[in-house]
Amino acid sequence: MKTGRTLVSLAEELTRQLGTKKDLIVPSMLVRHTTTEGATRLTVEEPSGPNHYGIMPLARRQLADKLGIPYAYFERMREQQPQLLDSNVNTWLQSEPDRRMLRTLDGNVRAVLSDRYRRLDNFDLAEHVLPILRQLPDVIFESVELTETKMYMKCVTPRVSLEVAPGDVVQGGVVISNSEVGQGTLSVQPLLFRLLCRNGLIAADSTLRKTHVGRSLATEEAGVIAFQDDTLQADDRAFFLKVRDFVQAAVSEVTFLQTAHKLQRTLGIRLTGDPIKTVEILAQRYTLNDDERTGVLRHLIEDGELSGYGLVNAVTHYSQDVDNYDRATDLEALGGRLLELPAQEWKALAEAA
Repeated sequence: MKTGRTLVSLAEELTRQLGTKKDLIVPSMLVRHTTTEGATRLTVEEPSGPNHYGIMPLARRQLADKLGIPYAYFERMREQQPQLLDSNVNTWLQSEPDRRMLRTLDGNVRAVLSDRYRRLDNFDLAEHVLPILRQLPDVIFESVELTETKMYMKCVTPRVSLEVAPGDVVQGGVVISNSEVGQGTLSVQPLLFRLLCRNGLIAADSTLRKTHVGRSLATEEAGVIAFQDDTLQADDRAFFLKVRDFVQAAVSEVTFLQTAHKLQRTLGIRLTGDPIKTVEILAQRYTLNDDERTGVLRHLIEDGELSGYGLVNAVTHYSQDVDNYDRATDLEALGGRLLELPAQEWKALAEAA
């Protein structure tokens, strides 16, 4: 499993962000887009006067998508024809009656979302979940991280374990993830942790998945509504309290054994075809790039386990080599998806030639 930051570092950054985050519900007509030397910014006519914000790359992509401008063309205009970009963006902003949620951090717009976007924020989640996780028997926080798009907490409890093969033990755990910027649901999922290679595998069946969609926050007013996290009541306090039950279910012996036995059964799937072809099919089906395909193949050959079990572990083992934490987690989840493959699809992988 890819290592992240410490719990102390996570807490410090969440606290820091709490003091610099601001959310705005903004009528499109009160927003102006300007580009200078490739740097974009949004000017918002707030009650206190115009405020200027930089725009993070994800927010640029979301803005382009909401205005119906192909992102590749958006970026080409930004780099080569900034006045044309400003004209395009501002024309569409002024012609739309919609309201947007702009999520800002450190003076930059980090997300452009619908006014129906339901905020389930990382600070609130951590505040409610960390005490619950600490109550798990002998809990180990194997990896926590806060990326530009998501927060992750991956925990293991050694009290729940299974020897899937002689000397090869997996333990049960849970992974909790959330995105404040529209890049995924809040989810609680079972986790398998393989001691031999310290691989993490995220089960495909999600114990809990909460979408960020709620009622529209638009009102009769035509102005900008500004939300400060430190002055808001937590709308989702009751929901966060329910997480305790889902965490306990994710690390229960029943849930753990269901996933662990699926992993164990892949030991009986022998890869009788060409391993290179097997990994090529895997890469095509799950959109692995060239480096990822090469890395998975290398671990498959080096580990010497030419079976479905070896292929699953090659994927999750390679995830530790990936620089991007979000992508590493995607590969851990891919390991879980492989456990759910029907026999016919495993046959195609196993007999690839």
